[in-house]
Amino acid sequence: MTLRSTDLLRFFHSHYFLGGIRQTIGVLTPALVVGGLFGWFSAGAVASFGAACVAIIDQPGGQRQYGSLGMAGAIVLGTLTTAITGMATTHPAAIWFVIPALCFFFSMFTVFGRQGGLLGFACLLLMTLTMRTVLAPIDVALHSLYSLLGGLFYLGLSYSLHRLLWHRESLQALSVALFATADYVRARSAFYDMNVELDEAYRQLIGRQATMTDKHQAARDRLLDEQAQKNPAHEHLHTGMLNTFVDMVGLLDSLIATHTDYATLRRKLPDSDILLFARDALYKLSRNIERIALDMARNRQTPQRISVRAEIRAMEYELEKYKRNELHKQDPEVHALLVQILRRLRNATRAVNRMSQHARPPIDVEAVDQRLQTSLGYTLSRQGFRWRLLTSNLRPDSPHFRYAVRVTITVMLALTLSLALDHTPILTTLMTDFSSHSYWIVLTILVVMKPGFALTRRRNKLRLQGTLIGCAVALALLESTDNLDVYVIIMVAASILGFSFIQLSYRVAAAFNTIFVLFVFQFLSESGTTAIGERLFDTLLGCALALLCSYLLPWWERNYMQSLADAVRRGNRQFFMATLDQAEQARKNRQNPGKATDEAELAWRDAQQYVQTAFSNFASAFYRMMDEPERQQVNVPELNNLLTQHHILMSQITAAAPVLSALDDVPPGIQGSLDTVAAQLDNQDHEAPASIETGGELSALAYPVRQMVRASHLIRQDTQRLNATSNQSPQASSRLNTSRSSVEASGANS
Repeated sequence: MTLRSTDLLRFFHSHYFLGGIRQTIGVLTPALVVGGLFGWFSAGAVASFGAACVAIIDQPGGQRQYGSLGMAGAIVLGTLTTAITGMATTHPAAIWFVIPALCFFFSMFTVFGRQGGLLGFACLLLMTLTMRTVLAPIDVALHSLYSLLGGLFYLGLSYSLHRLLWHRESLQALSVALFATADYVRARSAFYDMNVELDEAYRQLIGRQATMTDKHQAARDRLLDEQAQKNPAHEHLHTGMLNTFVDMVGLLDSLIATHTDYATLRRKLPDSDILLFARDALYKLSRNIERIALDMARNRQTPQRISVRAEIRAMEYELEKYKRNELHKQDPEVHALLVQILRRLRNATRAVNRMSQHARPPIDVEAVDQRLQTSLGYTLSRQGFRWRLLTSNLRPDSPHFRYAVRVTITVMLALTLSLALDHTPILTTLMTDFSSHSYWIVLTILVVMKPGFALTRRRNKLRLQGTLIGCAVALALLESTDNLDVYVIIMVAASILGFSFIQLSYRVAAAFNTIFVLFVFQFLSESGTTAIGERLFDTLLGCALALLCSYLLPWWERNYMQSLADAVRRGNRQFFMATLDQAEQARKNRQNPGKATDEAELAWRDAQQYVQTAFSNFASAFYRMMDEPERQQVNVPELNNLLTQHHILMSQITAAAPVLSALDDVPPGIQGSLDTVAAQLDNQDHEAPASIETGGELSALAYPVRQMVRASHLIRQDTQRLNATSNQSPQASSRLNTSRSSVEASGANS
């Protein structure tokens, strides 16, 4: 893959890089100040450990209030973990009870979603770093105090920087969402490229859409979380960002609504230039969005854009040629599709042009769509730590319980093996202190093991690759110089890049983290290149144990697929009914102009957000299942077809929404088709009308309605096949119907 200069600028101006700098300052400052200025190297290191625990929670994006609560929780639980682990080190036998108990308890935090998983891992990290040395009772108290002070220091620093740089962070979060939108638009252009297979284009598009949904939610959370705390003097800046977000959402709605029968277009117009012009126009739009995103991250005005006027004019000319050849009479649906593609490309171009004007708004800027801005607040992420959710998962059929048991057994096995490595004979030294091998092997296991088999295997491979690369680079650097000042620079740079890449590329993050740790050992023990071999061996052993034990009490993705597919079906039905309600409310509003439609708009936006999230969870789980052993991949054709048909249904509902809202009355044929869609999504029989009305303005509605009927019919068929081929017992089937929060937590943990 070619690395473009835009990719480098995209990284260095992102909130990932800014977050890496913030986390590095917060983690290294206690060690450098306390150790460097006062000579208390041990106290400074422990304070940095406490700060690192809090830094893990301080991830870029999302709502600030949940980040602050998570960091506060990390300070409290991390300090308790340090105290408990420290006391256990004075009694070697207690280690065998305390370490497994903490591993099980904090591994169960995955039930709380991504934020809970991070909190649990942060506490386990402190546990692992504390078990390195045997601590006397007085040392335990001091150790816990230093860890507490380090965590409090990081919390204060993070809060101050977030308040100082709120506008910059919001811009960067919005920029990341825009970059994801640009990637999505570029993926859509492949559908008009005859050299790209449709199946491959769908796979790429669904992956991009899942990523884009996450980034949009993070930007939405950040922007609306800051709205209540903004400075009135900066009202125009905040409104400008919200306007950009609103136009981005509008652009997405327009693009999703452009879903067409690409197979039919390719079959009937294989040599048509109009497909090439549509492809080039979408590609140029993606470049424009990418440029806007980069300029927004740098807080600059976008000076110029790549014009798509030539492609639009060429499409207009081609359409005129088709009209002269009477395509609108010979194949009216294909002609209507081409007209809609052109129309929506124009709308998309106008939305992109508006977005470029919001980067530096005037002081008196106004909201472009107040109703849409209001509705965004109803789609904020909702997070919470409910202990009932944890206790309700303490059962053998819970994937979170299985994961916690798996981690606990793997860690106990690692402790036993590390003891065997350093003590001979084992039986006479079973209660002695653990060597430096144990904590690094345990740390590797905690980093690598994930709730899903595919995630564990992938993380395992990336961890090994990153460690090998990091060890090789560290060895070359250590052999090339012994200048301590150079070591400090390398250590700081590696820390920044390690924190920055953790959400972008785990392989790269693992490489930089390995370099950072090896150079830390140079200052702590001056072990030279010996530490490289030890850490490499420990990492290999930890990864081997994690991979081996991932087959213990596994929870395969196939166990979730049916419940996730049902969630998408329910989401699409909710979105469909919300669209009908919105259209009905619009008709009533035209008859009674004083009647408000905001409630219907809010319900429609909420339903749209829910189905997009459900679809992303379903798609992510499906592709994770395809990375699992082949014998665990079940109902692949049906699930793959469900992905495609649900995407088509979402797109056509979005396309039909404005046309339905503009109708004064719904003709009987179209109404019968809409009733068919609703019935089939409810898994009920309902015969669709033989024909529907296509005259006048209804021609723009005919195609999406037919596609909705066809998609809902295929969804019903594949859902019935899934139910028929399921060999699970009634008890297992009921377990699959987990709560919505549990399913969403599983998706978040990925």
